[in-house]
Amino acid sequence: MKKVIWIVLDSVGIGALPDAADYGDGDVDTLGNVYSANHGLRLPTLRKLGLFNIDGVSVDEKFDNPIGSYGRLNELSKGKDTTTGHWEMVGIHTEVPFPTYPYGFPEEIIREFEARTGHCVIGNIPASGTQIIEELGEQHMCTKNLIVYTSADSVLQIAAHEKIIPIDDLYKYCEIAREIMRGEHEVSRVIARPFEGDVGKFTRTANRHDYAVAPTEENLLCYAKNADIPVIGIGKIEDIFAGSGISAAVHTKGNDEGMDLTIKYTKELDSGIIFTNLVDFDMKWGHRNDPIGYGRGLEVVDGQIGKLLEVMDKDDILFITADHGCDPTAQGTDHTREYVPLLIYSPAFTGGVNLGTRNSFADIGQTVSEIFGLRKLAIGKSFLNELN
Repeated sequence: MKKVIWIVLDSVGIGALPDAADYGDGDVDTLGNVYSANHGLRLPTLRKLGLFNIDGVSVDEKFDNPIGSYGRLNELSKGKDTTTGHWEMVGIHTEVPFPTYPYGFPEEIIREFEARTGHCVIGNIPASGTQIIEELGEQHMCTKNLIVYTSADSVLQIAAHEKIIPIDDLYKYCEIAREIMRGEHEVSRVIARPFEGDVGKFTRTANRHDYAVAPTEENLLCYAKNADIPVIGIGKIEDIFAGSGISAAVHTKGNDEGMDLTIKYTKELDSGIIFTNLVDFDMKWGHRNDPIGYGRGLEVVDGQIGKLLEVMDKDDILFITADHGCDPTAQGTDHTREYVPLLIYSPAFTGGVNLGTRNSFADIGQTVSEIFGLRKLAIGKSFLNELN
């Protein structure tokens, strides 16, 4: 049985979708604008795989004989967030977007949360996570009030200093928030955002924890797990799917650890699915409007993907994609509604196939389903025959 390595370059979009304006986005292009801001990028592995051969990508010269096959994916679902993007990849069509709160959460939500936790709330605005702890961290430490905030995504986030609110208590408060945020207020994720340090030197810790809406079990990951095909979630994959369909999970502190673990499991796993999310592009550079850091991060991961190719077995299949855009040069700090790249490589394939523009992120999941002989997904069209 084959092994699939599935890497999500979190937020590495490649140009605005036709309906981007409906989501408040203009002429966004995460990869293109990062490339321009850095006056070019050194991405020899991704270039060799066919990144710059993808339709609509025009920031560098095409590779004459790419070893991978390539294309771009349209998002069928409504939204431009992590959960919606990942869910669609495995065959879940989100027809009604998760709710967002551009003006903060309703008073009745906050009052119930305060009553059940015994803590007052400060913040309750859309904000950058690093910025809001700088602004409200000292007040939180003096009062033990909880910092509640959101973003342009469908999230409720709770920040607390680990020396003021023990981590287990913070997790308990997030579970309470998850219970409250149901029905019309069912955000895709409630997120614990612990931090540490002194005033003026606050830093977020690695003890983040997501409480996601559980997906329907009618999806690729559940089909695979039920067929005794191991599904290894690396990074925040387990959180995105609320553990559903995941055989084993390893949380990471960043891209470097995520790629190291991906390489490790590629060497050790005989068969199954290794599903990796590399979140630094989104969290560290996209939302913080840092195109230079974003570019450097791409160059580092490019080198790590090169090392991954060296350890793949002859029947292994690598998929590289993204879940949405987050153009760091765009106005604001929101995700951006973009096409995402599709790169496929296997020593068993010749490569060089232009898969064009695909109708759904779920084309990947449908292809993986066919590889393992699993049930057909509700959405998506397999491109396995085109690769062969």
